[in-house]
Amino acid sequence: MRLFLISLFFVSLTNSFQAQSVSALSPDKNIKLEVFVSDGNAYYSLFYQKDQFLDKSALGLVSSAGDFSKGLKLADHTSAKIQESYQLNRSKVSQVNYKANELKCIFTNPANDTLNIIFRVTNTDVAFSYLIPKSKKNNADCTVEKEITGFKLPIGTTTFITPQAPPSSGWQKTKPSYEEEYTREEPVRTKSQYGLGYTFPALFHLDDKGWLLISETGVSDTYVGTRLSDASSDGIYTVTFPQEGENNNQGPVTATAVLPMQTSWKTITLGRTLKPIVESTASTDVVKPLVKTSKIFDAGRASWSWIVWQDESCNYNDQKIFIDLAADMKCEFILIDALWDTNIGKEKMAELINYAKSKNVGVLLWYNSNGNWNTAPQTPKDKMNTAEARRKEMQWLQEIGVKGLKIDFFGGDKQTTMKLYHDILTDAAEFGLNINFHGTTLPRGWERMYPNYMTSEAVLASENLVFQQAFSDRYPSTATIYPFTRNAVSSMDFGPVFLNKRLHRNPNKGTIRKTTDAFEMATAVIFFSAVQHWGLTPENLKEKPAYLFDYLKSVPTVWDETRFIEGYPGKYCVIARRKNTKWYIAAINGENSTKKITVNLPMLKGKNVSIISDISDGNGQESKFSTQKFGKETKFNLELSANGGSVLYIP
Repeated sequence: MRLFLISLFFVSLTNSFQAQSVSALSPDKNIKLEVFVSDGNAYYSLFYQKDQFLDKSALGLVSSAGDFSKGLKLADHTSAKIQESYQLNRSKVSQVNYKANELKCIFTNPANDTLNIIFRVTNTDVAFSYLIPKSKKNNADCTVEKEITGFKLPIGTTTFITPQAPPSSGWQKTKPSYEEEYTREEPVRTKSQYGLGYTFPALFHLDDKGWLLISETGVSDTYVGTRLSDASSDGIYTVTFPQEGENNNQGPVTATAVLPMQTSWKTITLGRTLKPIVESTASTDVVKPLVKTSKIFDAGRASWSWIVWQDESCNYNDQKIFIDLAADMKCEFILIDALWDTNIGKEKMAELINYAKSKNVGVLLWYNSNGNWNTAPQTPKDKMNTAEARRKEMQWLQEIGVKGLKIDFFGGDKQTTMKLYHDILTDAAEFGLNINFHGTTLPRGWERMYPNYMTSEAVLASENLVFQQAFSDRYPSTATIYPFTRNAVSSMDFGPVFLNKRLHRNPNKGTIRKTTDAFEMATAVIFFSAVQHWGLTPENLKEKPAYLFDYLKSVPTVWDETRFIEGYPGKYCVIARRKNTKWYIAAINGENSTKKITVNLPMLKGKNVSIISDISDGNGQESKFSTQKFGKETKFNLELSANGGSVLYIP
């Protein structure tokens, strides 16, 4: 009898231990997720091919429906296989076959409140989200006060991440706006520039183990945009909610929604190389479309006077010149930037739109988002911040044939600001307008969630090439970081492709461009944006060879397939993208010395290929054009000048 009781005790102890620790594997079994409870706290860890990529990292949150930060028990768990195919028409890929193993963990706290944590594990990504169910005890609204979600990086890890800016800082109090410089392989314990942590996405180099990208997706009007804290002395980053001063102190820093309430998804992409990070679709895999419409929203290329000719160009005559440029370049759009309402006026704008229509060019118009969350004075303003004003303006825009809007100067990551993004996108979809956000947060799954979302800035973009010579000097290196960070998770409106030697209307003024012409051609492919706003000016067509413009007239802005070829952030990047049967392979050199790389390009086997490259002596900005027939041998020697580039494409 005693032996039986001892055996029963050990069986009970074993079952209890097993119930407090569960795991899930990726379909190919390379990624292992472990979820466990220790001393009443929930944790997870991640392994790739048995190497630990994330050590014991916290899970949980504090909410009005229960405190799930301590005293937790793993009450139950379920597993499922997820398989879904979906299409995208404004992204870096067009067809996604999503396969994941799902682990759903059910936790209870001492008050017997329930929290579900849903994990999805693919061959390249781990995503997880908290779900607070409705219950007899909690059946109305729920407020999430904070997450304690953590990410513990291994010793020796270095970072490529951008610091969070203080609220109401920067020009006209417009920050935070995700427009800070990236760190360059700083140790994880390095304090952020402002002591406020870092914004998503965050790229980590795990020494000889590989790479890991942490980001967030699935935020609409029911949650806040979160960020990472500074790392602790143990290398632990914690999810942090918005700052009180964001949105000019309007709205809470917490998130409130009707139960059942689901948080955003945190996504972790990992692997030995940067390939899974460049090719990942994690940001769209775990979200669903929110808006149904029969309207079609076109992507495309745009001419844009403001970037080089600046505010003075926002007049009727100069915009006609850039409409003509758009027509000559077969661009789908012209972007007319700030101050058009005062410098051109609504009546003349209607005439200008009719002129653009006659040239088969659609018009995109700039708006200030403002209520009163910053002091940016550019107009038109107070047109997008309230439903009544916004819908009235959008109806007029629809009537005169405007195709889309660029909306600038938002207020941060509070739920009230996220709701404004959601409301703008929802209303604009009804009125047939595509949307580009600037001075803005990171887009979180919006390519799939909203049919009219095109692109966002949320990066230190090309205006800084015009504003700062120092940024222009660093740009070649900076450009090689973006494909592995900001642009890996969503469409990025950097505004590339410059051919002026000096970025000013007067050729003897302005900042000096440091990149070669071939580098600039490559950025049309390296940088993905569903609507791509170019830095071209009319004189470029007279000064530069025709083959550059023949290429730009046909280069797509959305893609069926994206492949990482080779690269290292801050040094160089080679990416291949396909539209229909045509491949475009682009390379940029971020270093101030010549670089020779041998790459394998099997997609070009048996193809006639056009090549734009740097002049071989490595001096100056000029390019050369050549053609080559690829046979069975698909290795190709890239010779990139200092700050140079190359494009290979199937004409």
